[in-house]
Amino acid sequence: MYDYTAPPDLLQGRIILITGAGRGIGAAAALSCAAHGAQVILLGKTEANLIAVSQQIVSAGYATPTVIAFDLESAEPAHYQALADRLQVQFGRLDGLLHNASIIGPRTTLEQIAGEQFVQVMHVNVNATFMLTSALLGLVKQATDGSVVFTSSSVGRKGRAEWGAYAVSKFATEGLMQTLADELQGSRARANSVNPGATRTDMRALAYPDENPTRNPLPADIMPVYLYLLGPASQGVNGQALDAQ
Repeated sequence: MYDYTAPPDLLQGRIILITGAGRGIGAAAALSCAAHGAQVILLGKTEANLIAVSQQIVSAGYATPTVIAFDLESAEPAHYQALADRLQVQFGRLDGLLHNASIIGPRTTLEQIAGEQFVQVMHVNVNATFMLTSALLGLVKQATDGSVVFTSSSVGRKGRAEWGAYAVSKFATEGLMQTLADELQGSRARANSVNPGATRTDMRALAYPDENPTRNPLPADIMPVYLYLLGPASQGVNGQALDAQ
């Protein structure tokens, strides 16, 4: 669905929460969703980055986003519940939940990675994703056409040396998506995953410091699959692992 063409009003009236929305793919997704009519909720660790994205969206003439500074690494269960309570009062539902935030961790072998480093990557990429999904799933189910989108990776579908904790966390992400999708069968909600592929982001530069970044597409260029999954065209698509490129 990387060649999907979204109509201008694809997400009109939809409420979509995006994690890691302060930069990279998350920021591009927020701008793209807003451009297609969505009321976006920007969630991320660094408030200044979220505000900058919000200002871009407003300057472009789209609906003013809701900015929520939320640290997935340090958040406790009570924080997730408080977030869900806030969104319930403010919006009453979520039409889309895009899990984009993650960390890469050390690029080294499993033999060499420190235990605390492995645990940190798994906590942010898997535990926090589960906690957020668990807290917000009731809001997604209140929508008439709710969509949960998980961000995967090629190394989360076939393991690769020296991708250690990140690869393992993305395999777990795929498992979380598949399990949730199976549980959502017959409901009005669905769950799928997206592998963004090589994209011109800070994370990609960190993983491949010697690579020429201009060979990779910009985050804005890989938005079609995200729009497809967050919009009505993907109704009935559930449990699928899609590629953005």
